[in-house]
This record gives sequence, structure tokens and C-alpha cells, in this order.
Amino acid sequence: MAEADDAKGAQPLGPLSEAAGALTTALQSLRAAITSATYPLAVPSAEAARTVGGSLVGQLDDYLIPRLARLDAPLLVVVGGSTGAGKSTLVNSFVRAAVSPAGVLRPTTRTPVLVCNPIDAQWFRRGELLPGLTRTAEATNDPHSLQIVVAPALMPGLAFLDAPDIDSVVDQNRALAAQLLAAADLWLFVTTAARYADAVPWDLLETAQFRGTVIALVLDRVPPEAAVEVTAHLAEMLAAHHLANAPLFVLPETEIDRQGLLPEPVTEPLRDWFDRLATDVAARATVVRQTLDGALAALVPVVGELAGAADEQVEAATVLQDRVGAAYRTARRTVENGVQDGRLLRGEVLARWQEFVGTGELMRTLEARVGRVRDRVVAVLTGRPAPGRQLQSAIEANLVTLIRGAAADAADQAYTGWLAHPAGSALLDPSLGRPSPDLPERAERLVRDWQRAVLELIRTEASGKRAVARGAAYAVNATGLLVMIGVFASTAFIPTGAEVAVAGGTTVAAQKVLEAIFGDQAIRTLATKAREDLLARVDALLDAEAARYGDRIAGAGIGTDPGQALRDAASRVERARAEAALTEGAPLALPEIKS
Repeated sequence: MAEADDAKGAQPLGPLSEAAGALTTALQSLRAAITSATYPLAVPSAEAARTVGGSLVGQLDDYLIPRLARLDAPLLVVVGGSTGAGKSTLVNSFVRAAVSPAGVLRPTTRTPVLVCNPIDAQWFRRGELLPGLTRTAEATNDPHSLQIVVAPALMPGLAFLDAPDIDSVVDQNRALAAQLLAAADLWLFVTTAARYADAVPWDLLETAQFRGTVIALVLDRVPPEAAVEVTAHLAEMLAAHHLANAPLFVLPETEIDRQGLLPEPVTEPLRDWFDRLATDVAARATVVRQTLDGALAALVPVVGELAGAADEQVEAATVLQDRVGAAYRTARRTVENGVQDGRLLRGEVLARWQEFVGTGELMRTLEARVGRVRDRVVAVLTGRPAPGRQLQSAIEANLVTLIRGAAADAADQAYTGWLAHPAGSALLDPSLGRPSPDLPERAERLVRDWQRAVLELIRTEASGKRAVARGAAYAVNATGLLVMIGVFASTAFIPTGAEVAVAGGTTVAAQKVLEAIFGDQAIRTLATKAREDLLARVDALLDAEAARYGDRIAGAGIGTDPGQALRDAASRVERARAEAALTEGAPLALPEIKS
């Protein structure tokens, strides 16, 4: 029977149905954009953005979307106010029954109590409005529940929700009160002659006014001798907060009866006002549309703030990535300079090169295979590797040392850069300040692979050359060593004075031998290709090292341009709101207060 009665009272608003559907779709898209935007990086706006985003999603779920689905649903009046203002007593007095607990203990109202006519009960029980609260018919202290009480004395089309104190000492109660106020079609703010100037209520009144929520006020427990003065002062405050047109009811200080109810004559003006509102379908619709339109209009600037916070996340991520990129670009330049400035021709490489040339191994291995056999015999008898192999090992060791040092410096520089940024500091792990544990092994493998690639390059480029003909692998190895030595000169085998001094004419000797085999232009091509191949391999290794930092940013879960997605979604809502024209031709006209 309740469902039938509810359906009877629910008259569809045809002209708005299509526009309301488009508006609902836009709001659902906005909700998706808000939930997709995350604020994981520790920047100044992050915490507030997470809070605001959660509040917006709550308002969309609790009020905006379900209210748009049923614009004709009963008008919800949320009764809010300061601790001990008499909210529960007032609600009980409206329906002439103790439906909401009142008393001296604070906080009194822990679980919100919704009071409605039996005809309207089914709508509220379905849970479309405030879906996150579990419906119950019994009194409970569970803050996640909504107790629904039916009261025949209350007019159909109107429901009262007794909310927890807005200044409760319990954080959860304050949060719940704010949530409920955001779901109000009309906020009935209750305060007292002693508390009306408190800061907390006025902060919430400003929020309600910003959202466009229709507001009525009750000034309770006013001593007769102070009524004129207090009422005048409150009226001034309301005007200063752009609420001069809000209905104001002044209830004198009086005693309650045995049931805890105010005398009927005291509440009669307020009860009469709400009765006339309940019976005036047009007035109720105007209140709903006014509050709904105001809440929708308030979304745009708030979503804009969220978009700014999302942009700040992307900007912070970009700054962090740039610091890593700068560190590893420096490492790349270090390796590139080390390869070309002759430093790798010093020390062990120079000694092994001079030994390689001085023993005559170079020319023997390029001219005949007999040298290879003789050197193998010598190596077996002496236990020492051939000079060519020693030179190759020296090149490998110097290159590995250069790469490892550059990678270690880059890791330290990137770590220091992140440590100086609050977002980076929060993402850091001490291991990022050092190269990966397997970097030495990977650097060694890189150099060995490169050396093999140089030999393959010789085979490819020297096809048909007598000195490195097919099958003369030993000659290929020797020629490859010459190319490797040549790679470590910045002028590609054309020696500068510094290189001659450092390397003892090393590059000159390599150049002359290779010119005789390949020709002048060919050796330049070989050196260039070998150097480019080496640096490409180094780039790949350093990119893998830098990716450890990139993985931290990616793991934080920042979307692709979430700020623009939020702005686009808000724009769609604003366009749909304009097309719906919720308040067009329907100025707010509340019932007059009878004295």
C-alpha cells in the first residue's frame, strides 16, 4: 500500500525529463573524472584535493544524481545546528511525538533520524538519496545508519532529517552533519540566543549559501526581554552574509512538557509555514530546483580547483622526471666524452697497445696465420695471454669502469634532486641512490657485446679484403682492436696534440694500418659506426637505470592530463544545466511567515 501511495504522490515533471536525463549523464561523467583524478604526490594541494574530491563524489551520490532522477520526490528538510540548540526537541514537537532522542548528554543525536509521512516512507527506504547510509527502523548508535520514522502528523511531501551537531566534539559526527547538509533540499538551521554568533555555524551557512541551498532559520530559547535586540543583531548578520531573505523564526524561551515537547503555540508559526510549503506543489518544486541549480552551479569552481590540483600533480611529476632525465643525460655525456677525449687510451690500454704493437703481433696476425699459431704456443708455455687478448681485456675494463662511474653519479644526482622535492622525497627508496645491483654485470655484458659487434662490423665492411678474408678470424680480431682503439679518439683517427701526448702516437699507428687495409674514408665510417653503436648501447643501459625512477612516478597512478578531463566534464555539466533551465521562470517564493 505504501508503494502505491508513493507512486500516487510522484507526478513526473515531463518538460524537464529529457533535459534531466542529459544532465544526469553529464554528472555521471563528472563523477568518473573526479574518481579518476588522483593526488598521490606530496604537493601542497594534494590533501585538500583528496578531501574536496571525496566530498564532491559524496554530494553527487547522496543528492544530485538521485534528486535529478526524482525531482518530484518529497522535499527533504535537514535540521542542523550547534550542540544543544534543541534540534531534536524541535523535530519531536513538529510531529507531537518523541521520534528523535533529546537530552542533556552531548552529543545527543549520533545516528541521523529521518521523519516522514507514511505515504513518503517507501521513497526514503529505497535508499536512492544518501545511498551510503543503511536504512533501519530502530534506534541505533551506528553513524552509518539512517533511522526512518513515520509520523502521520507530518504532511505528505515533506520530510525532516535530524542531523548530528555541526560542532560536535566527535569528528565523525561533524563529518556526517556536513554530508547530510549537502543532501538537503532545504536546510533548517537551528541556533539559540546564546550561540547564534558562533563561528562554526556561520562557516556552514556560507557554504550552504554558496551552494544555493534554500535556508530557513530558527532562533531558539530567546528570553523575552532580549528578543528585539537579539533578533535585530541576527538579522544584521544574515544581511552581511547575503541571507537577508532567509525566513527567520524566533521561538521564546519556554519549558517543555512531560514528553519533552515544546508547547504547540510556540511552534505553531513554524509548523504552519512548513504545512503550507508541503501542500504547495509549485513552491516545493521551486525549492528543489533552486537548491539543485545552486548546487550544480557551485560544482564548476570547485571542480576547477580540483583541476588545478591535478595539474600540480602532473607538473610535479614532470619536474621529478626532468631531474632524473638531467642526471642521466649528464651520465651519457660523461661516457661520450670519455670515449672521445682520449682518456681511455691512458694507463693499462696504452701499455697493452704498445705491447701489442711492439711485439710485432699486430703485423704478424694481419699477414699470416702462422703468427696466430706461434703466439698460442708462447701463451701455453708462458702462461700469459697473447698481447691482443690483454689489450681487449684492458679496453673492456676501462669502458666498464667509465660506464659504472657515470651510472653511479647519475643515480646519486637523481636521488639528491628528488630528495630536495617534497613529492620526490616521499617516493624515494634508499636503493635508488645507487645503481641497480646487477649494473656491473650488465655493463660488462654491454662491452663484450659491443666488442663482438665491432668484429662483426669488420667482417661485413671488409668483405673481399685480403688481410681479413673469410676464415682469417685472427686477423679480424686484430683489425677489430685497431677500430676499438680508433673509437677512443674524438677526431676519428686524426690525432690532436693532446692525443699524441697521451697515447704516444697510438691513433696514428692505428690509422696508418687501417688506411692500408680499408682506405681513408672506410676507416672513418668504421670508427663512426662503432662509436654510435657503443653509445646506443650505453643509452639503453642508462635508460633502464633511469626507469627505476620513472616506475615510481608511474606507480603513483597519475592519469593522462586529469586536469583537462575534469574541466571538460565540468563544462559538459554546465552546458546541460543551462539547457535544463531549472530555475527559469520560477522565482523562489516561499510561504510568508504568519505572526
